[in-house]
Amino acid sequence: MIFVLGATGRIGRAVAALLAAPDPAPGGRDLVLVGRDSERLGEVAAGLPGPARTLVAADHAAAAREIRQARPAVVVNTLGGYAETAATIARACLPGGHYVDLANDIVALPRLLALHDEAVAAGSTLVTGAGFGVLATEALVVRLGQGRDTPAAVEVDALGSVALEAGALGSAYARTTVDVLATGGRRYRDGELGRERLARTVRHLSLPDGTSASSASMPVGELIAARLATQAPSVVATSGLAPTTPVARALLPAATALMGIAAVRRFTVRRLAGIPIKAAPRPRPHSWGHAVLRWADGSRAEGWLRTGDAMDFTAAVTAAVAARLAAGDGPAGAWTPARAFGAELATDAGAAFLPAALSPASR
Repeated sequence: MIFVLGATGRIGRAVAALLAAPDPAPGGRDLVLVGRDSERLGEVAAGLPGPARTLVAADHAAAAREIRQARPAVVVNTLGGYAETAATIARACLPGGHYVDLANDIVALPRLLALHDEAVAAGSTLVTGAGFGVLATEALVVRLGQGRDTPAAVEVDALGSVALEAGALGSAYARTTVDVLATGGRRYRDGELGRERLARTVRHLSLPDGTSASSASMPVGELIAARLATQAPSVVATSGLAPTTPVARALLPAATALMGIAAVRRFTVRRLAGIPIKAAPRPRPHSWGHAVLRWADGSRAEGWLRTGDAMDFTAAVTAAVAARLAAGDGPAGAWTPARAFGAELATDAGAAFLPAALSPASR
């Protein structure tokens, strides 16, 4: 049995559709869609390519209670607000059940990864960060650093391109945005995660397909994943979602201070979640992950990962992880996706690695 939490949201619907496809295993998959609205859950279930049941849960605590009672083999958490929801839901899967979420911030990832010993003792696999930003960059640093000693510095950039659906912005995205603002800037220096101004580092990148994109440093999950995968003392991560204009960057310190006030944060999440969004095609043909590794001897390696719509890739990654967990694959413990399943997880989800560029000293 696989539970999909947040099954009426964009990613939840897409993951459910992939998991509901005919399964070669005897009996197929027993899929359960979990959400707050019975009518919307029924509509999603009716549109799937295979059978699914529905279950109403008012919030993540109610979902955790249902998980403890039903004991699904795998729980997929697409609720958002992972700093709050992930540990509660993951612990409900123990012992023996498995868990995957889409967290992509430096508060949520460490909280889930801190459950490693509990998960090992319980024989469960917990995977966090199963989405575009984390895997598109983590898979690159795993490939580029394979067979080499620890690099002195790592830089990763996640440049998503997403087609917009008509509708409201949604609570999951709103909560993630506000959490990033409240956290402020972060990067690794001398092996320690330290503060810096949000969007301090700005990059203007020429992409392999001839287009260009700008990004800026953010406290995103790929920062944690790149550090864990390489143990590099210096790590910086940028995102194409970050503001890069001087005016916007100048306003960020004030926004960070305001989001540190709980009442303001809650109000902002509510207002952002209701903002109407018009349908629009993705701004670039491809989404890109980019990484540069530098070693103390002066050598360097640079690589790119190419995929299509970043949201579609996220759904494919999450569904691939859930399917592997349902099949009994995956090491016990708490992991980021490439550390659990290897860099090839990205290609299984539809991405392509471009040939790495190596400096002469590293060939």
